[in-house]
Amino acid sequence: MNLYKNTDNNKRYYTLDYFYRQKFGCKVFKVSLNGNFTCPNIDGTSGTGGCTYCLSGSGEFAGNPNDDLITQFNEVKSMLHKKWPHAKYIGYFQANTNTYDKLDVLKEKYETILKLDNVVGLSISTRPDAISDEVLDYLEELNNKTYLTIELGLQTIHEKTSILINRCHTLKCFHDMVGKLREKNINVVVHIINGLPYETKDMMLETIKYLDKLDIQGVKIHMLHLLKGTKMAKEYHEKPFHILTKEQYVDIVCDQIEILNPNIVINRITGDPKVDELIEPSWLVKKFGVLNDIDKELARRNTYQGFKKISSITLKN
Repeated sequence: MNLYKNTDNNKRYYTLDYFYRQKFGCKVFKVSLNGNFTCPNIDGTSGTGGCTYCLSGSGEFAGNPNDDLITQFNEVKSMLHKKWPHAKYIGYFQANTNTYDKLDVLKEKYETILKLDNVVGLSISTRPDAISDEVLDYLEELNNKTYLTIELGLQTIHEKTSILINRCHTLKCFHDMVGKLREKNINVVVHIINGLPYETKDMMLETIKYLDKLDIQGVKIHMLHLLKGTKMAKEYHEKPFHILTKEQYVDIVCDQIEILNPNIVINRITGDPKVDELIEPSWLVKKFGVLNDIDKELARRNTYQGFKKISSITLKN
């Protein structure tokens, strides 16, 4: 018997693995790809220098941009296929800003992956300031042909932090793009980062409360990690700011889970940095330990995703 909504193993939050299995009836994997895109925050369109925490564009584990997309895809698929021979795949355009190019270039890259066997959809990571009206119309067409998700980087709702980390787009820009995508019935997943410089726990909870009120289908919760060679790493060296301990991170994430609508899929719940690039926090390299600690803390509290919403309704009644 399952005690919680959206689970078949009594997980206390709505995981992407469960969502995919319910939707497609089998194991589904996201295959990370590098489409060799750039970013409007690098080339001067929105800003220069990129986000201060970013090493060379998001997507540290995306494919090798020197390989073509099919080679990248097959390299990952060959490893997964040995363990899950009947799995299906989502092509995940992860590195940099994956709607930021000419329409014919985007079409060629997206549709190359969609033609591959057992590919059931695309997940496209981008910025809210990097989807033109022309591209938006094409995404609507694509959404009618396959399972499409647009992943929007937000990171924080707090403009002061956004300026500090050089995001170079406003909260209004983000909010408006969510609205445009949902008007076309396109699924939206939002990325946020816990532990950004000088943000308090209350500020991080305010970000999740804001998202909880939007028509979004998923969130990715990351822990800030300082990478060698980034502007933020240099700033940290010159003027250290607080890095969340594992215990603090687990506490904040559990509070965020309790706030979040139980129908929003939690696509990710921790960071996943490359060890040789990581400066801080060292505890983040033990990913499964972090996941286990989140599970244990929710069990200790005897809470689950949406608990505070459901408790509030119960008290009012």
